[in-house]
Amino acid sequence: MSKKAVQEYYPDDLSHCYGCGRLNENGLQIKSYRDGDECVATFTPRPYHIALPGYVYGGLIASLIDCHGTGTASAAAYAREGREMGTEPALRFVTASLHVDYLRPTPLGVPLEIRGAVQEATERKIVVGVTVSAEGQVCARGVIVTVRMPETMKPKGQG
Repeated sequence: MSKKAVQEYYPDDLSHCYGCGRLNENGLQIKSYRDGDECVATFTPRPYHIALPGYVYGGLIASLIDCHGTGTASAAAYAREGREMGTEPALRFVTASLHVDYLRPTPLGVPLEIRGAVQEATERKIVVGVTVSAEGQVCARGVIVTVRMPETMKPKGQG
C-alpha cells in the first residue's frame, strides 16, 4: 500500500473539499491510499455522525463513497497516463453521478473500510465501484461516475 494518501498530492488550491480536503479543518479529511489496482481508506465515524442510536447517518456513507471514488479516479488517471502522482497538470475528478445501495445498517463507533476499484476508464470519464465495510461486512456499495474537473472549476493558474 502507498505511504502517501492520494489527497496529499492535490495542490493546495484544490484541497478544500468537505469530504477529502486536507486543508478543510472542519471536513472529514478522507485519506485514500493505493493498494494494487484499488484504493483503500479507513474512516471512523464520530458520535455526531449518527442516524439512529448506534448507526451511521447515510449521508456520511454517501460522502465517503463520493470522495473516495474521486480520489480513486485521480490515482487511476495518473497511472493510466504513466505519470507520478502530483505531477502537473493536476488530474482532479468531480462527480457526475453517484449511486449508493445501503445493504445493511452501518454500526457507529467502529472503523469503516472504504475500497474503490475502477470499472471503466476513458480519458475524460472514470467509473469507480466503492464498498463501505464495517467489521468485515459490506454495509454499502456505490458507483460513482467521475469526470475530469472542468477548466471553469479550476482556480486561476491551474492547468
